[in-house]
Amino acid sequence: MRQMMINGEVINDASDCYIIAEIGHNHQGSVKKAQDMIRVAKESGANAVKFQKRDNRNLYTEALFNKPYDHENSFGKTYGEHREALEFGRSEYESLLAYAREVGITLFATAFDFQSVDFLAALDVPAVKAASGDLKNIPLLRRIAELQKPVILSTGGGSMEDVQRAYDAVMPINPQLALLQCTAAYPCEFGEMNLQVLTTFRQRFPRNVVGLSAHDNGIAMSIGAYVLGARIIEKHFTLNRAWKGTDHAFSLTPEGLRKMVRDLRRIRTAMGDGVKRPYPSEAEPLVKMGKKLVAARDLPAGHTLRREDIAIKSPGGGIEPFDLDNVLGRAVLRPVKKDEDLHFEDLSR
Repeated sequence: MRQMMINGEVINDASDCYIIAEIGHNHQGSVKKAQDMIRVAKESGANAVKFQKRDNRNLYTEALFNKPYDHENSFGKTYGEHREALEFGRSEYESLLAYAREVGITLFATAFDFQSVDFLAALDVPAVKAASGDLKNIPLLRRIAELQKPVILSTGGGSMEDVQRAYDAVMPINPQLALLQCTAAYPCEFGEMNLQVLTTFRQRFPRNVVGLSAHDNGIAMSIGAYVLGARIIEKHFTLNRAWKGTDHAFSLTPEGLRKMVRDLRRIRTAMGDGVKRPYPSEAEPLVKMGKKLVAARDLPAGHTLRREDIAIKSPGGGIEPFDLDNVLGRAVLRPVKKDEDLHFEDLSR
């Protein structure tokens, strides 16, 4: 049975979708904004919020760290300064973890490097995410797996060979692995989302929860993903799409997140159990819309019914049209008026 548990919440084929509001660096380096986003994500119904942790000095080459970053969304003169302005340290993370516990939502992060894995391990976060860019970074994936916490792996930009390699590296160490279909484009075009990969993942990895890290605009694709078996949905989240930063434009606002949560909760109920059955709520409408067998004209007692003697009309509630052949050739035992219901007890055997 495919199943994962994050901070006490069970995720499996029978469960509601586990919804991750990806805050990333949409907090703009402000703990207050991050707290506001945590609170609103909880109010909107998300199960978890996720941040991104980088040790920028060790993650980037000196050339990239010192590269001028003249961009409308830049928070620094160089790319390194920009990243550092958006990075939270230990005290900020401790504060945010405490706040998340206070409001009742799970908080964890993506680790982009070895130092960040150790950083998150020291904070005892309940799960760790690995980004699409690290799908091929087997040494990092093994380090994350060694924490023996749930591992959520995005697979954007990868082939099935890449996914299999990552799976083979993580599973012997830690079987708590969820695989997310992802297209690492920001935003992602609908034609490149390839949601059918979820079916492929479910068939190829029957022990693992699968999900979708969605960079599209809107919420409809997440609903489709649930129908295809995704039980984790990760969507970028912001309080204001006009805020400075590259991710806000394709992030969900609180209203969008609430609607996505609402629809994902509804779809689980709507999926049902696959057994075709009538429901009590259908009875009255189907009497009005349904059909029955009635006399097409006045019929005297003893008349043997022919096809032209019988009409099929609404409302329903009498002999069903599928019994027409069982009525033909029988005699009526009493006079029957035009449009009057036919009843088997009034017909000869």
